[in-house]
Amino acid sequence: MLNTALRRHAPFWISIAAGIAIWEIAGRSTSQAFMVPFSVTIKALWQLLLTGEFIRQFFDSAELFLTGFMLSLAVGMPLGMLLARVRVLRIGVEPYIMILYATPMVALIPFILSMMGFGFAPKVLVVFLFAVFPVIYNTVEGARSIKPELIEVAQSFRSSEWALWRDVMVPYTLPYAMTGVRQAIGRALVGMIAAEFFLSSTGLGQLIMTASQNFDTAGVFASVLVIALIGVALMRAGLVIEQHFARWRQ
Repeated sequence: MLNTALRRHAPFWISIAAGIAIWEIAGRSTSQAFMVPFSVTIKALWQLLLTGEFIRQFFDSAELFLTGFMLSLAVGMPLGMLLARVRVLRIGVEPYIMILYATPMVALIPFILSMMGFGFAPKVLVVFLFAVFPVIYNTVEGARSIKPELIEVAQSFRSSEWALWRDVMVPYTLPYAMTGVRQAIGRALVGMIAAEFFLSSTGLGQLIMTASQNFDTAGVFASVLVIALIGVALMRAGLVIEQHFARWRQ
């Protein structure tokens, strides 16, 4: 069993070790004004942790991310299933969803700033807009892929609309929706940093901006590394949840 686990996880850890080695070599081979080695990045991260500044800014960003991301889930998943269930509504709304999904949300930040000013609420709106459309789109596609025979069978047994949603639509759609959730995690992190850059400098975005202005390349890489690790961890958790709810399809 131990040997099987080692063989299964060995490629992952070998890849991570190789990536760190390449980062270290590349950082030592170029000017530290453009890139720093992995070891220097870790030292810079440790210094930020010791000062306590990183923890405070991290929690500021976490509050922004979680608020905008959870709102996108609360709106995106029910709306996606409703659009899939009500055909007339889907036909009327779907073009706008596709347009907004393809729109670079960074371009809307000046418009949001002019309407709402600075503060927490406009930043939450930016994160929400970055994250909500992948959730809606994938949820709609999942609900639309339900075989008509399943709905016909449920209706033949005189299932109520609530029972149809509970027993057919939600279980079948959830794995597809989780794919959208994993996509939304990465977009929400980008939206979080964009909001902190352009609306009011707080959180990890402020750390990156301050380090950039001070030509502190190690500080920039340390902040970016933490954001990347958070994104990977959250998407991995989303994949585990997706696989859990998709077991019935195997």
